[in-house]
Amino acid sequence: MVVDIEGVPLHLAHPDELPGEWVGQEEVMRQLLAAWLVIDPQDMPMNPRLIGKPGVGKTTLAYAAAKRLGRDIYIMQATVDTRPEDLIVTPVIEGASRLRYVASPLVTAMVRGGIAILDEGNRMSEKSWASLAPLLDTRRYVESIVAGIKIKAHPMFRMVATMNDDASTFDLPEYIHSRLQPQIFIDFPERDEEYQILKENLPFADDQVLQYVTEFLQQAHASDERYTVRDGINIGRFAMKLKSCASDEIQERQALYLAVAETLGEEALRYVPRVPA
Repeated sequence: MVVDIEGVPLHLAHPDELPGEWVGQEEVMRQLLAAWLVIDPQDMPMNPRLIGKPGVGKTTLAYAAAKRLGRDIYIMQATVDTRPEDLIVTPVIEGASRLRYVASPLVTAMVRGGIAILDEGNRMSEKSWASLAPLLDTRRYVESIVAGIKIKAHPMFRMVATMNDDASTFDLPEYIHSRLQPQIFIDFPERDEEYQILKENLPFADDQVLQYVTEFLQQAHASDERYTVRDGINIGRFAMKLKSCASDEIQERQALYLAVAETLGEEALRYVPRVPA
């Protein structure tokens, strides 16, 4: 799709589709949806950030919230190499002496009134965040230096940033920190919720596998380990694969034990009962 902005043809991105459903933790879902509400003609939507350990489901939550609103979703993956032009408009050479201007997923959401998920936003540098400052306050626009245009956000545009709570990220500059509010913290799910998440993502696994992996994760959470439900899904998936391709009859618990060790390392075995070889 191409739109014309100030006489410049702008090629838009396609919306994203993700598998899986958000299970449990309805309170954080309520908080996110509330932040996006506009309750008065003089009110504005907020730009929340979802904070939690890697793998707790921040992106899944943001996607599920957007789906509840029936909106198109555009995911922008942030990295330490993300440049301001990556966030806004990128020039692409098209034929002899011609440039095509390509909108980022974030800008596409702005133009089309969709919802943008800026994933792992605290991996970006301050220079990149500075290019988004006018979008995150009452101005609600971005400027593309390379295309020479100002792009205003559609009234229905909403944004959320996900941020990992770990040591591999940057601190946000204060002027961005105050623009990305509220902060919504996502913790590890309760046991029943974790079991349901595993069941949703591993529909081909039997109950013994789901219970085993749930128990492993709950013991790890109790010790404040970093292992998340994403790790649990990988453990369950690998265990089922090991069992299905074994030349001899491998016991399910042996497959699970091996899957934990091979997926997370031997240090993770302290949270599962040892299974004899």
